Amino acid sequence: MPKIPILLLAGSLLAACGCSKSEEAAGTAPVAPVQVAPVSREAIQRVVAADGVLYPIDQAAVTPKIGAPVEKFLVNRGDHVSQGQLLAVLENKDLAGAAAESKSQVDQAEAGYRLTTGASLPEEIVRSQGEVQAARQAVEAARALAGSRRQLLNEGAIARRLVDEAEVALAQAQAHLQTAQEHLKTLNAVAGADQVKQAASQVEAAKGRHQAAEAQLGYSQIRSPIAGIVADRPLYAGEMASAGTPLLTVVDISRIVARANVPLDQAAYVKPGDSASIAPADNLPPVHGKVTVVSPAADTGSTTLQVWVQADNPGNRLKPGAAVRVAIVTGTLPDAVTVPLAALLPSPGGGVMVMSVDGDSVVHRKDVETGVRNAGRVQILKGVSPGEQVVIVGGMGLEDGAKVQIRNSGGKPEQK
Repeated sequence: MPKIPILLLAGSLLAACGCSKSEEAAGTAPVAPVQVAPVSREAIQRVVAADGVLYPIDQAAVTPKIGAPVEKFLVNRGDHVSQGQLLAVLENKDLAGAAAESKSQVDQAEAGYRLTTGASLPEEIVRSQGEVQAARQAVEAARALAGSRRQLLNEGAIARRLVDEAEVALAQAQAHLQTAQEHLKTLNAVAGADQVKQAASQVEAAKGRHQAAEAQLGYSQIRSPIAGIVADRPLYAGEMASAGTPLLTVVDISRIVARANVPLDQAAYVKPGDSASIAPADNLPPVHGKVTVVSPAADTGSTTLQVWVQADNPGNRLKPGAAVRVAIVTGTLPDAVTVPLAALLPSPGGGVMVMSVDGDSVVHRKDVETGVRNAGRVQILKGVSPGEQVVIVGGMGLEDGAKVQIRNSGGKPEQK
């Protein structure tokens, strides 16, 4: 091969290499592709979120008041029951006999009361009534005699002395009648009232014993204090039920309560009546409810406040004991500066930052102070202004002042 063409080829290669090196020296480098979104001014809801555990709206451990073997159960686990429904019966033959005996004692006491109030008066009262009657007749006779003698005295047929004697006899008869009447009144007030009172007290005592016996008999019938579902039934028919030990457990899960522990700084915004949602861990749609209880005292161990969120539970889909995520809407900020949550990046100095893109497609690192976060948006309290463009995809690793290429402007996400 001739030497001149080889030298020309080598020279051209050296010239090309020199050109590339000069371009690198001039600062030409690959441009990073990014996606951006604008900084917006909009309303944003303040949402407090926390993990919680589900509880039934009501629960009753049905406990017998007496100890006796279980004669029969009328329900099983999982059965729906109504309030007052008979769930089980304990053996009660002895209690039924005691109730029947006490009922006969009531009947006997009531018969004695009727006899006391409706029977003839005691002998002393009868004798006193006779004395009153005799005294009344004596008064009438003495009055007639005195009147007759006064008439004869006026006619001059008898002496004045006989009239005076008749007047004295009338006065004595009247005094005797008054004494007899007072005696009869005293007997009726004392003797009769005491007998009636004694008979009435015997009736009340018998009724009290009967009510106690009936109550004991009633305790052998186990009824549900609430409407709900039988969650537990540890015994079988024939086993011994003990007083004070739960025989069945009934839960009402037509409504559900999520109890969540909320940090103190966020709990300050929560109040009863706030709208909330309960999201199950199985990724099923959340159910909507309201805050019903905000604990007045913090848990010293976790420095949190317990908040209760109550919601309807159609179809009993949510189960007590399950873990859930609670989101509480505590208010709305009507004029907040926001960016997509994806725009936030960790700042080298601590905190968070965003990468703002100017009109020349150059990025600038800006430390920001954030506020409320909700639905993929975050409130910016300080650092950027509405109208700026911030990187939402491709910002990680970008240097301050780097040139970028905006390939797809995401814009503000659709609010749902």
